[in-house]
This record gives sequence, structure tokens and C-alpha cells, in this order.
Amino acid sequence: METTDARILRGAAIPTLLAGAVALAVGGLLAGAQGAVGAALGTVVVVVFFGISILAVSYSARVNPQMLMPVAMFTYLVKVFAMLGLIALLRDASWMNGRAFGLTVLGCTAVWLAFEIRVFVKTKMLYVEPVSGSGKGS
Repeated sequence: METTDARILRGAAIPTLLAGAVALAVGGLLAGAQGAVGAALGTVVVVVFFGISILAVSYSARVNPQMLMPVAMFTYLVKVFAMLGLIALLRDASWMNGRAFGLTVLGCTAVWLAFEIRVFVKTKMLYVEPVSGSGKGS
């Protein structure tokens, strides 16, 4: 994993986990144990889904940079279908609070995206490959 990707992953995952801890406390206070379980599951879903995307895109960029966009689109498509399946699977779950789960997913997603953008904007990256050699034009 490139250092830039690791920085983005850390910079987004840590605030998301902190927001998830707040959601877990609020869910526990407002909806009891079921609310806490829903908030915890929502936090895990967001961190895993976004973490997998960063890892897949990072690996793709290292192995074959031309495949970066197709891999990013494929992981997005897989995540959409996985989330639909997860929602269908958990629709009638009585062991967790669905509202706490949904609100936590929305909140943690917003936090992840905000901090991912923040880290990306603050990161100084080369957008042109430096020329190596004697320094004279070809």
C-alpha cells in the first residue's frame, strides 16, 4: 500500500470509528442494547466497505494503473449490491435497532467522506511523473 493510501485510510478510519463510538453511546442511551448493536454494526459496515475500496484501488494502482477506474467502479457496484443484500437480510432483525443502524451508516459515511476528502486535499502528490536521466531533453 502506498503511503498516501495508508494516510487516507488512517485519516478517514480513525474519525469514523470515533463517530461510531458516539453513535454507539447515543444508540445505547436511546434504544438500549439493540440500539448499541445497530450502531456498532453500522460502524463496522462503513469501515469495512470503505476500507475494502481503498485497499482494492491501491492494489490496482500498484499492479496495473490502467485498471484503476474499472476496479473502483467494480468495487462500488459490489458494495451497492452487498448493501442491498445486507438491508434485505436485516430488514426484520429483532436483535438490533434498524433506525440506529441506518442513521449510524449515514453519519459514519458522511464522516468518512469528509475526512477522506480532507486528507486528500492536504496531501501533496505529484501529478506528473518526474523525468529521470541526465536532465537534457530528448
